Amino acid sequence: MAVLEQQAAVSSGRLLKLPFSTIYEYLQMLQLIATALKGDGPNSMFYLAAAVSDFYVPWKSMTEHKMQSGAGPLDISLAQVPKMLSVLRSSWAPEAFCISFKLETDSKILIEKATTALQKYKVHAVVANELLTRKEEVVVSSSGKVVVRRNCDKPESIVEDNLIPLIVDRHSTYIKGFHA
Repeated sequence: MAVLEQQAAVSSGRLLKLPFSTIYEYLQMLQLIATALKGDGPNSMFYLAAAVSDFYVPWKSMTEHKMQSGAGPLDISLAQVPKMLSVLRSSWAPEAFCISFKLETDSKILIEKATTALQKYKVHAVVANELLTRKEEVVVSSSGKVVVRRNCDKPESIVEDNLIPLIVDRHSTYIKGFHA
């Protein structure tokens, strides 16, 4: 059901999915789209579900030619991906509704990290999930925490079947509050 609704939203132009190969492409597209949607204010939503990566290989460290296998051990130096959520929220699209994601392998720190992200980046909600149970349940943190689970009575269901209506409701409430 959620997959069909997603395809319909993409077909009708209500959902823009952006494929990318590099962190450079992702950040440039995010800035361009956020800046273009700035005038739409609270009607825009950024659902930043892409776990791009925490680290990347900087351009200056990339080789120009194929690395030779006989050259010995390979050492790679990675740089931390810049955190752009605060820039998105403060400059690029400050009135847009913004949701980010937090994935952890340790359930003990998951909610703490989600709460920290809410405060630090001033996003409207954080969808937090644990790696082992990510397809079964998520915790949505905003003003309080809501556990969203896959409907186990329906084998074909996915957690997004219940997550998306919650996010839509939160966005609608945000829009109403913004115009009140």
